[in-house]
Amino acid sequence: MNATPLQPGKSFVATLRTKPEKREEFIALQTELKRLVHAYEPDAWVYELLQSDDDPDLFYCIATFRDEAAFEHHMHIDFHDRLVPPVLECLAQDMELAFFKSHQ
Repeated sequence: MNATPLQPGKSFVATLRTKPEKREEFIALQTELKRLVHAYEPDAWVYELLQSDDDPDLFYCIATFRDEAAFEHHMHIDFHDRLVPPVLECLAQDMELAFFKSHQ
């Protein structure tokens, strides 16, 4: 019996440093984005925002998608286009973004 191997999912880890005065706005925007991803993107298996205990302006956003198509869908969904520009305006520096394969 030949089983078809599962294709790895697509994941990213974004490192985000906020401007201190924009931290609460950033959290509110990311919380809304997380809620919408969980509600409208069934192929987004993980979407989580983590805040450092030691540095309140340091965040990690971790996401895992079923495949490349699910990631592309995420990148072009209407609420992503609405929320990401103001999220980026809250940052003190460019985000660092790293991509990974997610093995099932």
